[in-house]
Amino acid sequence: MNDSEYMSIALELAKKGCGYTSPNPMVGAVIVRNGEIIGQGWHEKYGEPHAERNALASCKVSPRGATMYVTLEPCCHYGKQPPCTDALIEAGIKRVVVGSGDPNPLVAGKGVKILREHGIEVEENVLKEECDRLNEIFLHYIRTGLPFVVMKYAMTADGKIAAYTGKSKWITGEIAREFVHGQRHRYSAVMVGSGTVIADDPMLTCRIPRGKNPVRIVCDSRLITPLDSKIVKTAKEVSTIIATCCEDKDKIKEYEKNGCRIMNIPEKEGHIDLCVLMKKLGGEKIDSILLEGGAALNWSALSSGIVNKAQIYIAPKLFGGNTAKTPIGGIGVEYPDSAFRLKNTMISRLGDDFLIEGEVDM
Repeated sequence: MNDSEYMSIALELAKKGCGYTSPNPMVGAVIVRNGEIIGQGWHEKYGEPHAERNALASCKVSPRGATMYVTLEPCCHYGKQPPCTDALIEAGIKRVVVGSGDPNPLVAGKGVKILREHGIEVEENVLKEECDRLNEIFLHYIRTGLPFVVMKYAMTADGKIAAYTGKSKWITGEIAREFVHGQRHRYSAVMVGSGTVIADDPMLTCRIPRGKNPVRIVCDSRLITPLDSKIVKTAKEVSTIIATCCEDKDKIKEYEKNGCRIMNIPEKEGHIDLCVLMKKLGGEKIDSILLEGGAALNWSALSSGIVNKAQIYIAPKLFGGNTAKTPIGGIGVEYPDSAFRLKNTMISRLGDDFLIEGEVDM
């Protein structure tokens, strides 16, 4: 096996930490000596040992003289865990193969430099594209301090998110819906507008086995989310934030009694200033958001420039209807050339449905 093949194994290990390591990255590590894998590990949970230390701990024989394959540059600073560079040096690792560089200013090339200064051979950027894609959330968050926002919606092949009656359950099939629950497990938070809560009364929880519920965020400028909605009634069990411009203390107190946290955000053009909201959420270590809002919130998010990626689920159905809702509302763009463009697009099949994913070209 070659370096790329061993790094592929490390990548698969890293994915096991999905949903549990935020706001830290997903990292996998494999230790090889004389062509045999003698240790492997991944970063299992935020605050717990990193992948490199878990891989070393799994070794049944000495790792001295071995090669370690790790998807992200080893850390060289004290955080919740001690530096991984120290562990590699002490273990006598001879060679380290790295996938992605770590943009964290506390690391950013320093980890590699320390290893080389101690006589360890370092090979960089092996399967870099794949390793970067795995940690697109971490890379964005560490560079900007802002959550990585994914705008998700399901529509028919003729671009409708509901029938003209407003009914929308269900557009996509069971396989696609199960995939969405996996995404709720992956991202730190899920965000909707008050209109979605009023219309659909969703729970916005993750329903996969051993899944992690995201923080639920409701954008509600006038504080009109029904007190008897499922989100409010379960706020003591599932972390729930209502972002609002409303400053009515008596009104706010009713939501707080139910366990909701109220986050006051300044108004912009009659709505919550989403850019200010992102800064506040990023400051609280919410590194990613799955935006499951309706047409109005989708447009506000796009036009505010906070959307990093789109996930578009397309069902092979046709609803028709001049008044049937489309995924993105607002005034829209004036000219075709002004369109928001998606780059690096990928298409996947989920049962009978299709998923188009693409980065928003800023």
